[in-house]
Amino acid sequence: MDANLIFKYFTKLTDAQRKHFEDLDALYQDWNKKINVVSRKDIDELYLRHVLHSLGIAKVQQFNEGAEILDVGTGGGFPGIPLAILFPEVQFTLVDAIGKKIKVVNEVIEGLGLGNVKAHHSRVEDLDGQYDFIVSRAVAAMPTFVHWTKGKIKKESAHERKNGILYLKGGDLTEELKDYKTVQIFDLKTFFTEDFFDTKKVVYLPQKFKS
Repeated sequence: MDANLIFKYFTKLTDAQRKHFEDLDALYQDWNKKINVVSRKDIDELYLRHVLHSLGIAKVQQFNEGAEILDVGTGGGFPGIPLAILFPEVQFTLVDAIGKKIKVVNEVIEGLGLGNVKAHHSRVEDLDGQYDFIVSRAVAAMPTFVHWTKGKIKKESAHERKNGILYLKGGDLTEELKDYKTVQIFDLKTFFTEDFFDTKKVVYLPQKFKS
């Protein structure tokens, strides 16, 4: 599986963007041998399970030029790095509490030459600043995640959709999201045909949610 999977769904990429996506595989293969941040099984399906999955957020929300996005619990750089490639005019801040993961993230950022991404070894609670959207891949149950990120979302929205959280989750979310009246759930199988996405979702929670 290679970057053609990405090009199948994102057809208007520049040559530079295509090259960045193509280069991801070798960079992760190399760094994963030194510091294991992606499971052995997943590294062979990097473009499906990590890159395209991350880009599911872009099927739900396009980011305007100058927007500031925070990726919490980025792990090996997902969803932040694929989104940063897709939106070169948007500023991304990636944070993770595990230092070795941020080391890999920084090496990938440097290897690609991405100028719109910064990575920090930190807990999100200790990070300064506010952002238009917070993105993440299922690092905690939504109530916990909302608590962690309290005060990190800008009040003024620069997009049609109100600022908030865009969360990649899977499975039955009924119980976890029952207290959030304004939450919206988008099935990724609407956008991607691969079986992997049958139960995968993007959960959008606006900043001023009703519970």
